[in-house]
Amino acid sequence: MAKLYFHYSTMNAGKSTLLLQASYNYRERGMKTLLLIASLDDRAGDGVIGSRIGISAPATAFGPAQDLFALIAADPGPLSCVFVDEAQFLSADQVWQLARVADDLGIPVMAYGLRVDFRGQLFPGSAALLALADDLREVRTICHCGRKATMVVRRDAQGRVQTAGAQVQVGGNETYLSLCRRHWREAVGTA
Repeated sequence: MAKLYFHYSTMNAGKSTLLLQASYNYRERGMKTLLLIASLDDRAGDGVIGSRIGISAPATAFGPAQDLFALIAADPGPLSCVFVDEAQFLSADQVWQLARVADDLGIPVMAYGLRVDFRGQLFPGSAALLALADDLREVRTICHCGRKATMVVRRDAQGRVQTAGAQVQVGGNETYLSLCRRHWREAVGTA
């Protein structure tokens, strides 16, 4: 039975690396996978999933209004698994579409993304995935103190922590830092 999976974490936990490795494992066994990435994240290139450790793979970029069920159903297949990177950028409707892929098409869907933004708020896609996914899997990373990092701060070009701004700002190590909740509270001034 196919399921909708949500692998979530903070920045720099290795989500994209895990996604690429899992897809590679399927393909190594002669199975076809479909890789999807939110079009607004083009850090590795347009339609490319890239990892901090230097591995990447081509993917189909999707926009916020794209019908993912229709996109996946139209694939000539047979598809063994669908992988979605940057799943926090999915709309709630798109999460329902991915659930239908698992339920109606019988194709497992593995979504990888952030749980919360730099303000400690759920992303819409993450909230829908937390509500609808059949299987939730936390990908762990650590704070500088050694505790589990569950939060992330956004920094400006001078390294100052930002506490306001748009929820979505694509960036990497130069912009975001993963912290435990205690150190996040200290960083944003709510200790």
